[in-house]
Formats: sequence, C-alpha cells, structure tokens
Amino acid sequence: MSETGIAVALVGAAVAAWLAAERQSGSRRARLLLAGGGAVGTGPPPRWPWPAGCLRRVREQVRPEWWSPAVGLALAVLGASVLPAVAGAAGLPVLRRVRLAREAGLARERRGDAVIALCGVLAGEVRAGRQPGEALLRAAQESGGLGEAQPAVLAAARFGGDVPGALATAARRPGAEGLLGLAACWRVAVDQGAGLAAGLDRLEGALRAQRDQRADLRAQLAGARSTAVMLAGLPALGLLLGTALGADPLRVLLHTGAGLGCLLAGVLLEGVGLWWALRIVRGAEAA
Repeated sequence: MSETGIAVALVGAAVAAWLAAERQSGSRRARLLLAGGGAVGTGPPPRWPWPAGCLRRVREQVRPEWWSPAVGLALAVLGASVLPAVAGAAGLPVLRRVRLAREAGLARERRGDAVIALCGVLAGEVRAGRQPGEALLRAAQESGGLGEAQPAVLAAARFGGDVPGALATAARRPGAEGLLGLAACWRVAVDQGAGLAAGLDRLEGALRAQRDQRADLRAQLAGARSTAVMLAGLPALGLLLGTALGADPLRVLLHTGAGLGCLLAGVLLEGVGLWWALRIVRGAEAA
C-alpha cells in the first residue's frame, strides 16, 4: 500500500473512532435521562475517554477556518506540491468570513428573542400595576432585551428622559429592530394615554409571528442548502476513492499539465456552482 493510502486509512480510522465515541456518549446520556434520574455525570466512564476528550477540546479551541491550512498542508505533503498549501492559506480568510457571518446571524437571532421576551415581561409588569419606568427596569433585568443599550434606556426612563429615542437608538443593532415598535408603544401610551400593555401584547405577537415565519422558511431551505454543500464535497470523495483504488489522483492533478488544467477548471466550476446555489438560497430567505 502506498503512503497516500496509509494516510487516508489513518484519517478514516481517526474519524471512525471519533464518531463512535460521540455516538456512545450521546446514547449514554439519553439512557440516563430516560431512566428518570436526570443526572448525566454518574455511572461508569465512557469507553475511549482520551481520544474523545482530546478531539472535543480541539474542536472547542481551534477555529474552524484553521482546518483549511491544516488540510492544505497535509495534501501538500501527500502530493509533494506546494499548491495545496497555498490554496489552504487562501481559504483561511474566506472561512473566517463565513464563521463570522454565522456568529453574527446567531447573535441577531438571540437578540431578537430577547426583545420578544422583553415585550412579554414588560406587558406583564405593567398589567400587574407597576409604573412604566419601574416595569421597564424589571423587564430589562429579567430578559436582557436591551443589551448594551440598557444603561442609557433605563437612565432615560428613571430620570424622565427621552425613552422612545433611547429605544430607537438601541434598535439599530441587528436583531433588535423590534425595539422600534416598543418605542412607538411607549410614545403613544405616554402622549395619548393609551394602554401600554395592550400595545405590547400586539407587538409581542407580531414579533413572534415574524420569528416563526423565518424559522419555517429556514427549515424549508435547509434541504437545498445541505444538497449544495454535499455536492460541493463530492470531488473530495472522488479523490479519496481514487486514492483507495491506487490511481494516485494527487500526482496526476499536481504534477501533469492536463491534471493542472482539470484542477483549475474544477475549482473554478466548483466555486461558481456553490456561489450560485447559496445565492439562490439567500435570495429566497431575503424574499
């Protein structure tokens, strides 16, 4: 067996061991919870604790984008060429942008959920008979819906400042757009004496409906997104199969003129296809 085949076999064995350890750990937690005890930390230690723990720590401490230069370096060693290392280094900023965009999306969703919780708690506090300023203080402390703007908004509410203006400023953060509705409800309740709790109930219902609609759309588009990612990974599977069959595709792709041409064309088509598929998904989400 060639050195490339041995490396592929070692990588496959490591991945299989990791998956087996994760599956056993998950099934063990499920058995403990379904047994009624609810304590996950009791019982015998899982099999293969050292590899599973090391892999878990690596996943927690190493950013996902650093796998790009690592894989590129490994392919450069296996293929005896510097091109994979250069490609892996070039993919580092792209994957970092993807990770930052994903983290920003998660933060936006958490901020939106906090705003919905703020409206619900504030409506309950007002309905319980508290003054709007005191109710806003309690609701903000309980839900965290004001985020970094909480001191400014609470100071305006406590000392008679412009609470709607402070809420409008806080609503500029991605995901906190619902605070604009809260500012409108506050202004109408203070200026015209309308019921603040009733307006907050309607605002909370509208924000929940928007969130559920986005979640439903995201669930419907999950299949298309997964299909695009799976199709993007098929060339890597083809390389693994060719290596397992002894064809040595890395030598052909990296050390022959025809292979370099095919590699360049394949990377170009792969990038365009993935960009086009994800663009369609993002367009559907935006619509």
